[in-house]
Amino acid sequence: MLAGLTVFSPGNARAEEEEDEGAPKRPNIYLDFNTAYTTLPPNTLAIGFRNFVSPIPAAAQVLTLNAPLTVDLTDRISVYGGVSSSVSRTDLSSWSSMTLDSWNIGFNADIIQQDGAIPTVTVISTLTRSVTSAPGLASTSNQTVVELDYALDDDATRGLLAGGRLTSVWVDSGLAKVEPTFVGYLGGYYQWPSNWKLSGRLGVQTFGGAEFGRGLITARAFTQPTVRFDLDRMDDNDNRLYGAALEVAWTPAPIVQLTLRTPIYAVRN
Repeated sequence: MLAGLTVFSPGNARAEEEEDEGAPKRPNIYLDFNTAYTTLPPNTLAIGFRNFVSPIPAAAQVLTLNAPLTVDLTDRISVYGGVSSSVSRTDLSSWSSMTLDSWNIGFNADIIQQDGAIPTVTVISTLTRSVTSAPGLASTSNQTVVELDYALDDDATRGLLAGGRLTSVWVDSGLAKVEPTFVGYLGGYYQWPSNWKLSGRLGVQTFGGAEFGRGLITARAFTQPTVRFDLDRMDDNDNRLYGAALEVAWTPAPIVQLTLRTPIYAVRN
């Protein structure tokens, strides 16, 4: 009887609702598990999001597994860190064994939220350190993305994107030098009532070139297009449930990367 009165009393119901609204949200905690399959043409230097692939004279395929532990501290700030492993093959060799190749740490922060004509500004920065690599090619890299997101409706289900991505690589050996890579892009997104979200970005990539063995091997500077499409399934609180991304970057031969994301949540609001 008392339980029934408590449940149906309007005053108590409002108090409980106010208490729930005032209580701080628990941070989301999850492994942002993703699997990336990359195809590389011969004699191509690939500077990836999680690792650094040196030029080889044969076409190659690389399968990379990455599982950073991610904590969404608030709706605007996330931090993450983890390790990456990979297997690879070339036209001249069979698939290698799975090896741990790098670790990474980073953050994702909305430093400005949309207000009128001012878009949301997001900064994503990842520091990666290789663990195993060819002799003299151990490296540290940083990739920083600054993206502007202008939502066209109150629910942010459709909007416009613009941004830039800077990737820098520092090779331990003085016999190798890799210049930075910059990508500038425009794009947009649309989210259906079913919570499927499609994003697209079209841009231009500029690479300053690289040198190995004091000029014995060189990678030419270039400016070429790049395109990326993301398809994600979100929940009602805008948490990603799973997704896929396809990215093609011309160098000038195309590098193609397909990524599958399957977050494993320990805590999800």
